[in-house]
Amino acid sequence: MTDGMRKSDYYYELPPELIAQTPIEQRDHSRMMVLDRRSGKVEHKHFYDICSYLRPGDCLVINDTKVLPARLYGEKEGTGGAVEVLLLKNPSGNVWECIVFPGKKMRTGAKVSFGGGQLRGEVIDVLETGNRMIRFSYEGIFSEILDRLGTMPLPHYIKERLADKDRYQTVYCKEAGSAAAPTAGLHFTQELLDTIRMQGVSVVSITLHVGLGTFRPVKEDLITDHVMHTEQYHVSPEAAQTINETRRNGGRVIAVGTTSCRTLESVTDDEGNTHAGSGETSIFIYPGYRFRGIDGLITNFHLPESTLIMLVSAFASREHILSAYRQAVAERYRFFSFGDAMLIL
Repeated sequence: MTDGMRKSDYYYELPPELIAQTPIEQRDHSRMMVLDRRSGKVEHKHFYDICSYLRPGDCLVINDTKVLPARLYGEKEGTGGAVEVLLLKNPSGNVWECIVFPGKKMRTGAKVSFGGGQLRGEVIDVLETGNRMIRFSYEGIFSEILDRLGTMPLPHYIKERLADKDRYQTVYCKEAGSAAAPTAGLHFTQELLDTIRMQGVSVVSITLHVGLGTFRPVKEDLITDHVMHTEQYHVSPEAAQTINETRRNGGRVIAVGTTSCRTLESVTDDEGNTHAGSGETSIFIYPGYRFRGIDGLITNFHLPESTLIMLVSAFASREHILSAYRQAVAERYRFFSFGDAMLIL
């Protein structure tokens, strides 16, 4: 079988203490590994050095999604039993698809109360996946109640409490709807973005609402058997126009994060034309994939055997990525959501 087709081909040893538990004090002071995807050459920098790698005429594509404080702790009405609800999708009105813990007793008709009754929910359906459809009732504005009662849905590998909710948001977040942060964007400050724009680099916003499926492990040994989750995206006509002009003028399109990358690859055709639109993508990128939408990628260090390490391996080759990750471990880089950055060009 061809190298790179098995899940185990993307395994690397990671000492647990290198998993970043808290964000670094100053966003752009994180470390940044720069990887030349053709030669495999690596440089060790800081994120604020990124300006030296961007050229006038380039286009930086950021994901402006905003993370919902989607984890709610409540109690089951009638028994007072503790219930944890994680909001996933909002298909209509006050109805949300949710993950519920413990799920067994939350059958259709079960009711749960949050914040002493400030928010109430009723299970109206149990899906095949085990997720629940819950109809919420409240007085006031849902987003404000969620801000008050909800907590950030941090990944399972982060055990520390987050002192400031805003540190799990990018400085440019705008469109609420994500269950997880597009973490490559966490390194940017407003000042750094202003400097980048002054350098003659376009900064374009697109939206992809990150689902919890982004953390779903690959269980199948053969990676082509893995079924990807779907995520909603939106690319405006203005964003598509700027990206296409960049390409026509010989500039590079650099995606900030795997979410921006997956969106661009979903809306760019074989001729390299990026199209505006809204929809859902379940694109799964792994070695052998031919990139159409990006020339560079800013990303974090990803979990072993995850779809995201497969994506970066498709962009820079599995050999270069695994070699770079071994160096990152040796150099004591910080890994995953609150960790350090990698620039691949």
